[in-house]
Amino acid sequence: MKLSLYLETSVIGAYLDNGDAFRRDLTIRWFEHELSEYRPFTSILVQRELERIDEPHRTGYLKIIKDLERLELAEEVAILAEGYISRGIFHRKFIADAIHVALASFHKIDYLVTWNFGHIANVRRQARVRLFNTAAGFFSPTIVTPEFLVHS
Repeated sequence: MKLSLYLETSVIGAYLDNGDAFRRDLTIRWFEHELSEYRPFTSILVQRELERIDEPHRTGYLKIIKDLERLELAEEVAILAEGYISRGIFHRKFIADAIHVALASFHKIDYLVTWNFGHIANVRRQARVRLFNTAAGFFSPTIVTPEFLVHS
């Protein structure tokens, strides 16, 4: 059985990002050579965030996620995300980041893959998410960048 991945918007964005060649090249390499080893998911939230990006990239981004399975945005996901906010784990203005984490947690996804170091791939925040999820009886995904999933 393949391990599951939730691809947060920043990973899709890195695929066409000419501003950071290292991140772009590593993401492309990972997508093309290693993503097939996993069961990748995205969400309607990722799609909506990508739809707000200007062309010429919007179409390319949406094509990348077109065939990926989508996680359901269940009511429990919203409740869990609100719990993160009410406990100060995420600031309300970063509700989308809280929802990404809640989606991966609720659906018991093995890895939440992100390049968002400020709000998601942050060790202090991850520790607080783990504590909250454990107390609330939810699964805690491992939050990583694609870099941690690349085989040598």
